[in-house]
Amino acid sequence: MTNIDPVHVIGGGLAGSEAAYQLACAGVPVVLHEMRPGRMTEAHKTEALAELVCSNSFRSDDWETNAVGLLHEEMRRANSLIMSAGDKTKLPAGGALAVDRDAFSAEVTRRLQSHPLITIERAEIAGLPPAAWDSVIVATGPLTSPALGTAIAGLTGEKELAFFDAIAPVIHVDSIDTSVAWRASRYGKAGPAGTGADYLNCPMTKDEYEAFIDALLSAEKTVFKEWEASTPYFDGCLPVEVMAERGRETLRFGPMKPVGLDDPRTGRWPHAVVQLRQDNALATLWNMVGFQTKMKHAEQVRVFRMIPGLHNAEFARLGGLHRNTYLNSPVVLDTSLRLKAMPRLRFAGQITGVEGYVESAAVGLLAGRFAAAERLGRSMLPPPTETALGALLNHITGGHIVTEGDANSPAPRSFQPMNINYGLLPPLDETPTTSADGKRLKGPERGMAKKKLQSRRALDALSRWLDQGAQIAAAE
Repeated sequence: MTNIDPVHVIGGGLAGSEAAYQLACAGVPVVLHEMRPGRMTEAHKTEALAELVCSNSFRSDDWETNAVGLLHEEMRRANSLIMSAGDKTKLPAGGALAVDRDAFSAEVTRRLQSHPLITIERAEIAGLPPAAWDSVIVATGPLTSPALGTAIAGLTGEKELAFFDAIAPVIHVDSIDTSVAWRASRYGKAGPAGTGADYLNCPMTKDEYEAFIDALLSAEKTVFKEWEASTPYFDGCLPVEVMAERGRETLRFGPMKPVGLDDPRTGRWPHAVVQLRQDNALATLWNMVGFQTKMKHAEQVRVFRMIPGLHNAEFARLGGLHRNTYLNSPVVLDTSLRLKAMPRLRFAGQITGVEGYVESAAVGLLAGRFAAAERLGRSMLPPPTETALGALLNHITGGHIVTEGDANSPAPRSFQPMNINYGLLPPLDETPTTSADGKRLKGPERGMAKKKLQSRRALDALSRWLDQGAQIAAAE
């Protein structure tokens, strides 16, 4: 094993950290390159590996009826560093898996630094990696350095695609008025580290909501540079004021929906609710759920202090906006995430066109395993498309493409970032119509039953795939 040449991983975010860990666990030496702190980005604040720059939530942890929860479970079974660190540093968050962001990054950094097969080098890789590096995973995320981004674009012959990603504010808990805001999870649901009372909820009357929407719409926003003007937002992370522009009721059916939250002062659901989720283990910081924003900082303070319970809010971090870049992956990558124009380069994480912490780490997991198998001379099939891992891989390597136009001049639809969802998994051979006790399933019940069957099918397929990999390794 000591004579094996190292694989180079560029980028110490979630995807790069996961890829490096998977390689090292397979017995392959790794050099992990991270440009921070020598060169910082617009969003990062520390030099820690796997720093969480946006929310501290990995979203739902329910593997039976939620696709991201299913991805969590698949990654746990595949020995994911990111999921292991997340489970170790989890915080109360209803049905979600939220983490203490500083403790999480510290745990990932500690485990990578202490692994005997991993060397961490703190320097920017400007331009394409040296030709002598015959196996490289580029996991530079949505904030790829300009020099490397330009080099990749020139190599592929494709224009880089881009979208804006927004960050939600974080508030000091002792500045929240708890005579107005109350603790509760929607319908009292408890999650991985929760009690069923895991969010702080700020209620609004109809008049308060209408005034808040007016303030959002009229607030001064970040002005884009000319080259940014045509960059679209990713729908899964829209700024709150952009949602408001789509209709005055949009927020009441999105991050401000009051469903399942009884205001203890009235015994009823409010007209609208702003939820805050614990952001650190000390419970001193809470983030505004779904309140990504492009408002200027002074405007954020003014507008968000209109929210009942936040009249005197003190902000540990205000919201922000950064431009993400990603590849036209179905065109430029093969099914093992190698760049077709230069197969020594693999890509992982958000730069491949997945969106979300867990999805990014999942692609890092796959890239690390593909690179390890290649370095060790082993064969490795991609995970089955019935799994969440396989469905994500299939999406970014061509499964999403639907052509428009006629047979003589087909035109692929544009490739867009994607969170994991059941729509990426193959349909069931049969959709359930009755429950175990023979009762006919209706509407939502039928949908839940379908998701449970898809999830169980996924975990069965994942087990077979992992067993197959273990057998190949044991046969050497």
